[in-house]
Amino acid sequence: MTTPATPETTPAGGTAVADRVEEDVETSKPWVCLVWDDPVNLMSYVTHVFVTYFNYPREKAEQMMLTVHNEGKCAVSSGGREEMERDVNAMHGFGLWATMERAS
Repeated sequence: MTTPATPETTPAGGTAVADRVEEDVETSKPWVCLVWDDPVNLMSYVTHVFVTYFNYPREKAEQMMLTVHNEGKCAVSSGGREEMERDVNAMHGFGLWATMERAS
């Protein structure tokens, strides 16, 4: 028969989970794929990429393209790190400037 763990018998004196709370919150923040404005690609092409790759409706893709054009960048997708790495690489494949960062 085992006895339930007490603070004296748990790892780190029962504080192991409490010590990781902030870390867990940080790792749960999603990542975003940012597309940046560039002097090379036409606005119609950027819209086309957003429609074809992300399957966004044309209206949403146009709004995002205008955000890229007017504000210099736009978060076009969000999710886990691996997903955003895939999206950034896809944007590079289409010739767009893209990066990823933690969502704010």
